[in-house]
Amino acid sequence: MSRTNTTARYGSVAKTFHWLTALFILTALAIGFIAHNAPYEDSAQLAIKANLFSLHKTVGLAAFFTALLRILWAFTQPRPKLLNGDHKLEALAAETAHWVLYGAMVLVPLTGWTHHAATTGFAPIWWPFGQSLFFISKDPDLAATLGALHYVFMILLVLTLLAHVGGAIKHAIIDRDKTLQRMLPGTPELPDVPAQQPGHFLPIAGAASVWAVVLYIGAFSGLFAHDQNTGSAAQLAEVSSDWQVQSGSLEIAVQQFGAEVSGEFADWTAQIAFDEAATDGKHGDVTVTISIGSLTLGSVTNQALGTDYLNAEGFPTATFTADILAAETGYIAEGTLNLSGHDVPTTLPFALVMDGDTANMTGSLELDRRAFHVGDDMTDESSLGFGVAVNIALTATRTE
Repeated sequence: MSRTNTTARYGSVAKTFHWLTALFILTALAIGFIAHNAPYEDSAQLAIKANLFSLHKTVGLAAFFTALLRILWAFTQPRPKLLNGDHKLEALAAETAHWVLYGAMVLVPLTGWTHHAATTGFAPIWWPFGQSLFFISKDPDLAATLGALHYVFMILLVLTLLAHVGGAIKHAIIDRDKTLQRMLPGTPELPDVPAQQPGHFLPIAGAASVWAVVLYIGAFSGLFAHDQNTGSAAQLAEVSSDWQVQSGSLEIAVQQFGAEVSGEFADWTAQIAFDEAATDGKHGDVTVTISIGSLTLGSVTNQALGTDYLNAEGFPTATFTADILAAETGYIAEGTLNLSGHDVPTTLPFALVMDGDTANMTGSLELDRRAFHVGDDMTDESSLGFGVAVNIALTATRTE
């Protein structure tokens, strides 16, 4: 069998690319469906779910690169003519589906890959080339958009594949021609190909129209809305304080399957009393109130806010109340953190830089999630680390 195409039949290279791409795409679709529906109630189930998603992403990338090679090869080869090219409407539909399928074979895995790169989360791709893309930033809104595009394009891919398979079956059973056979191994005898064939412009224009309609439906249905968590965040009241926070961040990071997953709380308040001169060994006190529902934590935000973890619905706020004391270097805030209904003694060391009536504070500590009964079912630290790194930074001005 010839490796190259003719106007009547496909060569061995085109056939290999065709069936290898089909294998990767169908495998990725099946694994993705199973992974999406897999439970994750304990460490063992979460590990299985993560491995399924890693396999889905890895096979998806294999499909992407194979599809690219297939398309590049096709552009260097003559395309076998349609055996029913004189049936104008059917031939136009077949060619349009062909172009839609080419786009979907590339865009589905590409949007999945870029979504992975934009997301802070679990389930790494199993390859040695890293998890990030230099042109994709870690951005929850971008990740949400790419995830929605991946889903919409996947639906179109499935529908187009069904049409493609249906057309092949029609050719084999109803038309009884050799359209299907010429993509199978071997070189069947073929009848003369009808001279009349659809042009290139109308199928390409038709495919572009299909993509435009799909994107419009996706936008109209709200799939591209940036809703990162399903819970509602507690609204915090303004606080009266000797020091008014002008800006700041409250970030956390955990280890999941050996990779860091980081995020931050968007809404929190700090009621601060502080004086450079100590009174009875104290420089003041602080009360920090955090809206738990305002957390964004990459692809696992909704899981983190669920009842088995931070339980944002049952315990919508966390409170850290502490005295401010001098340390060998800098200061410490020594007190109690109430989180998920549990009070745990907590010490936050921090550095303070004063500039007149402006203070710049940075501090960090590590909490043990088990002390707050967060993720009690996650007993395997390789699945979900016990330690949670907390980093806080703020700039405040004196109000007195």
